[in-house]
Amino acid sequence: MIEVGDKAPEFDMPAAGGGRASAALLRGRRYALYFYPKADTSGCTVQAQGVQENLAALGKAGITVIGVSPDPVKKLDAFARKFGLTFTLASDADQSLAAAYDAWVEKSMYGRKYMGMERSTFLVSAEGTVEAIWRKVKPAEHAALLLAAA
Repeated sequence: MIEVGDKAPEFDMPAAGGGRASAALLRGRRYALYFYPKADTSGCTVQAQGVQENLAALGKAGITVIGVSPDPVKKLDAFARKFGLTFTLASDADQSLAAAYDAWVEKSMYGRKYMGMERSTFLVSAEGTVEAIWRKVKPAEHAALLLAAA
């Protein structure tokens, strides 16, 4: 399991708007990777809107935010457009980054077990090490946790 102080896993993923999200592009900068289950659902929308509302303050604190879900880029594009999201939304379609961060986990609903994204956030230092970890994040509290860590 990834822990505070560990080297952050490398990544390079397609992102909404035709861009890319990659560790190489973020070298020397602090960033937060937040993993969420599915774009345009109630909890994920609350979480994304909280980030968007606090994006300027997070930027002032030197934190770049990247939302990561297993959704295809086309769905992320629609999500960003619908809610005016201007931060990076990346597609981890094969769940490889989520697995590297131990955020692709077994879940259970109504007695049925399945694999899914755990709502988790990882703050990575400018040096590329994991600074802070929040697991099972409550969507409405997410932005406040990031701001407090900044």
